Amino acid sequence: MTDPTPADRLRAALEHSDASARLQAALAAGTRPDDRYVDVLVARCAVESDFFVRDMLTWALTRHDPARTVPALLPEVGSEIPQARSQALHTLSKIGDPVAYTAITPAVLRDRHPEVARAAWRTASGLVPDDQHESLADELSTQFGRGDHDTQRSLSRAFAAIGWRAESTVERAAASPYDVVSAHARATAIIMDDPDADFAAAAVEARRLVAQRALPAED
Repeated sequence: MTDPTPADRLRAALEHSDASARLQAALAAGTRPDDRYVDVLVARCAVESDFFVRDMLTWALTRHDPARTVPALLPEVGSEIPQARSQALHTLSKIGDPVAYTAITPAVLRDRHPEVARAAWRTASGLVPDDQHESLADELSTQFGRGDHDTQRSLSRAFAAIGWRAESTVERAAASPYDVVSAHARATAIIMDDPDADFAAAAVEARRLVAQRALPAED
């Protein structure tokens, strides 16, 4: 019987029934990086049930050589497993390698799973090349009005990260005849003007403005 390899030992530790033990295994893998760990860490991201362990897996991957981790993560963006997609996107955003932007297609930005879409918006807005800010803003504008409070806040934050080159796109969306789209775009404009503003308050103000436009003009 052959002795287990370092990757085999890490894999076994990450399959432990105790989340604390899995957390310690991921911590150790990041503390002492080894290229042989990368595929094991990436694979575990897709199935790990504990949020804190997933966060440690991401940290461990950021401690490894991007030349090894990024190529391992990119195929996960197209995985059939939603958690694999969202965690890969989250990890790529932490690594910050611009090459990852090529994997964020319109289909990824429109992913039907909110957690995947939110990760894609955050990652894309942070990695977008200088000559593609406007095209990214145009694509993201198709998502105005989508989802719950957290989803809408994530999209607004992505626009704020893109910055002034997204302003014309947001202005067009604010003029939409669809109230939910217009309100979300108006709230986004508030956040872009003041990134420290509270999104909930911005959304209330935006809905008030949209409601006003439907009122008949006074004589």
